[in-house]
Amino acid sequence: MLRHQRRTLPELAELTALQESRAGFDAQRRDAQILVDDLTAEQLKVDADVEQVKTRRTRDQDRMDKGLISNPKDLERMQGELESLQRRITTLEDEELEVMARLEDAEKDLESFTAQVAAADERLAAVAAARDEKLEALDAELASLESERRPAAEGLPADLLALYDKLREAKGGVGAAELRARQCGGCRLTLDAHEIGEIRALPEDTVVRCEECQRILVRTAESGL
Repeated sequence: MLRHQRRTLPELAELTALQESRAGFDAQRRDAQILVDDLTAEQLKVDADVEQVKTRRTRDQDRMDKGLISNPKDLERMQGELESLQRRITTLEDEELEVMARLEDAEKDLESFTAQVAAADERLAAVAAARDEKLEALDAELASLESERRPAAEGLPADLLALYDKLREAKGGVGAAELRARQCGGCRLTLDAHEIGEIRALPEDTVVRCEECQRILVRTAESGL
């Protein structure tokens, strides 16, 4: 029973679920980080493009303002270029605003997933500590029971001990059960009169097994035989 409890601690299942959810949050966090990095690089590029076009517009405007271009055709061409540069600046600034908005959303997602990973790590640590505490207590109890069982097992046939250990592993830690009031203490099956008669006729040193759960039945004065 104690070994079964050890294998089926609720903390073990919770740890598995937490690890799976933590892995999901971490994958989302990594994706969000990649998106933030990409958008940051995109914003830097758009910023640089805006500054480059603005610098060119300022340079051309200064040339016109200083009267460095006197040819009417060149002036007309320059004016058209300034208008084109302004349209380009407007387009780039719109792109810049869009990238900034997307980056802000991506940074919020990254912050959220990072917090979820941190919360999962905190819960994992708490559950792991609870698991370790329970395992330590169960191991101590098992060691105590083993020390008590050792003298009782001395002199028992090796094949009987092997059968008991095999059943204990397969039956949730209970390899033998008391036959009490004609009922198996393992599966709670009530034996019929024919089965009771057969068991009653067997020698006391004969190993009796429950027909339903296959556990070893321990006969006592309260078995109802």
